[in-house]
Amino acid sequence: MNNDILGTALLDYQNGNYTEDINTYSSLLEDDVLPLPYMFRGFKEMPELEQKALQLCKGNVLDVGCGAGSHGLYLQEKGFSVIGLDASKGAIEVSKLRGLKKNAHCELLKYEGEQFDTILILMNGVGLAGTLAGLEAFFSKLKSLLKDDGQILLDSSDIIYMFEDDEDGGYWIPDNVNYYGEVSFEMEYKEEKSTSFPWLYVDYNTLQRAANYSNLTCELVMEGEHYDYLARLTQMK
Repeated sequence: MNNDILGTALLDYQNGNYTEDINTYSSLLEDDVLPLPYMFRGFKEMPELEQKALQLCKGNVLDVGCGAGSHGLYLQEKGFSVIGLDASKGAIEVSKLRGLKKNAHCELLKYEGEQFDTILILMNGVGLAGTLAGLEAFFSKLKSLLKDDGQILLDSSDIIYMFEDDEDGGYWIPDNVNYYGEVSFEMEYKEEKSTSFPWLYVDYNTLQRAANYSNLTCELVMEGEHYDYLARLTQMK
């Protein structure tokens, strides 16, 4: 069992040993593939939603779940002070190798550092909350790392489209599902599998209610091409 599938794969790609991508398996979604080259994309290859998030960044930035460091590197080149944070040791090593100057190998909820003008959480970064109930601790931690006039930029997707339509024009969701956006994932790379971990997709209205409950304002910045969106959260005055 490899608990750093992502880091192992990113290091292989960085070191020129790219032979295959990461396979992902989930409880709700179809089996999928995470192409490693996508993790090393430049600004021009990023979706418009990510480009918009980077353009909205201000001040000092914490890039949560930085992966291979693509977002942080772009901001660093633009003169921003950026810290790349990731629980994957391999991802942080790759970020360093690619030239990201400030890095932190740590889980978000355990991270202790300065306060930031912008906290950036892309590629369905809200998924790190794990479950809908986990959003409270997730937002509480983010608020502790945010300056009074700072902002949180995050994206997610409303995956209701994955469920079958019912006769009443709504969607059929299994009775054992607490919230349809709560998913469990496994990753596989070169015949090694990760342990199963929870991951959250949250529709905008639910995100807004959860943010307001945690005394954060929530603004819909833009919607993407496939049920995804970018939101901006700030401290309630």
